[in-house]
Amino acid sequence: MTDIPQDIRLVVLDMAGTTVADGGLVERAFAAAAAAAELGVETGSPEHTEHLAYVRATMGESKISVFRHLFGTEERAQRANAAFEKAYGELVDGGLVAPVPGAREAIEELAGSGRTVVLTTGFARVTQDAVLDALGWRDSSFPVPLTLCPADAGGRGRPYPDMVLAAFVRTGAADDVRQVAVVGDTSYDVLSGVRAGAGLVAGVRTGAHGDAEFRAAGATHVLDSVAGLPALLSGAR
Repeated sequence: MTDIPQDIRLVVLDMAGTTVADGGLVERAFAAAAAAAELGVETGSPEHTEHLAYVRATMGESKISVFRHLFGTEERAQRANAAFEKAYGELVDGGLVAPVPGAREAIEELAGSGRTVVLTTGFARVTQDAVLDALGWRDSSFPVPLTLCPADAGGRGRPYPDMVLAAFVRTGAADDVRQVAVVGDTSYDVLSGVRAGAGLVAGVRTGAHGDAEFRAAGATHVLDSVAGLPALLSGAR
């Protein structure tokens, strides 16, 4: 474990699996999308099993990139992505998301310490907003001035560093990328932080990937949950 940077000014947090618990909705929405989009992927078929394994392995990556890999043509990928976003949004509207325990409190503590917090996702904006609305996280009392999806950063999601760098530029909260902390539950979150040059890049054990994936991607720290981040940044052991 590396030393903790003393002057973290900007904290970039992933949503699903990191600050938001969605109970495996990505897999459920993928199954619904594959059927709704009439893409010929029958639930329970070998192809469906193979596709689902890829979806699991690439948690954290931009969803349209995942569908481009799975379905080949841009037209099929866009159709699958639209169906996925619709299915996920409907599940969210059904009350099937909640904050990761301690996540809101951690965000409020980070903001209260003078740091700027930005939330990022691999989902499209319409889905991101549906999640934020379901949690009440677009209310003026919620101390997050900026949320980003891949389209907000030029279209490239993780593992590219674009959303982290967009947060850095758009907030003006830090003078140096080494004053940025990036936290997520997948190796793609970690890799995006490493590529952005962030001073602290932490994986959390509340989502898709684990310690081995985090370390392989270059994580500086691994936490049980985002709830432990304020203590880490304060230097507590």
